[in-house]
Amino acid sequence: MNRSRGATVASGAPASRALDASTVYGLDIETDTTVDGLDPRVAHVVAVALAGPTSTQVFTASDLTGEARLLARLDAAITRLAPGVLVTWNGAAFDLPFLADRARHHNVTLSLDLHLDLGLPSRSDPLAGHEGAYRACWGAHRHLDVYRVYRADVGARLGLPCGLKAMARLVGCTPIEVDRSRVHELTDAERDAYVASDAELTRLLCLRRWPAIGRAVDPRPASMPAHPPGAQRPSA
Repeated sequence: MNRSRGATVASGAPASRALDASTVYGLDIETDTTVDGLDPRVAHVVAVALAGPTSTQVFTASDLTGEARLLARLDAAITRLAPGVLVTWNGAAFDLPFLADRARHHNVTLSLDLHLDLGLPSRSDPLAGHEGAYRACWGAHRHLDVYRVYRADVGARLGLPCGLKAMARLVGCTPIEVDRSRVHELTDAERDAYVASDAELTRLLCLRRWPAIGRAVDPRPASMPAHPPGAQRPSA
């Protein structure tokens, strides 16, 4: 049983049929850890990184007003990218629904479509206020949760928990590591470097298995309603 949920929005142009590694974009978020940073009902997004083939953009917010601007700027940046695949690490269950909830809180329009898929397995409780994980697309971009691919094969064979840092070390990378419950204690520069590193590592781990990993890209949910029942319609 599939149901749509989240902050929805304008429909984007169809994604390219041919998946191209040059249009793979890593996305990662950090949230306010002065409160429960895992709960979008109380925590705001403090940083988002968007990693492309040549550069990484970091969007930041120090307060709720800044968060609304961050979300609008992020959506504009994603919309400007050549159509491709947005890749996340556990974004199906965390990053994307978190961003959708925060956008709805501010009545900010995103080009993000979420489609609840109760068939997606999970080893932890769903994000607060949600029932499970999502298939997604963001405007012209399809979505791939790289974490789920690694968990299904590498994690299962080697008995690893498949955290992003563990997988990065496994392939010889040196990730930036911090206490994720104390992100608020980082300097702005440290936080920005941390979120950028995670987005870049997610993209790298995806590309290490390209193009075969492309089979796991979320299909575009053509039947998804533009504005699901119960969701507040964002303002134009």
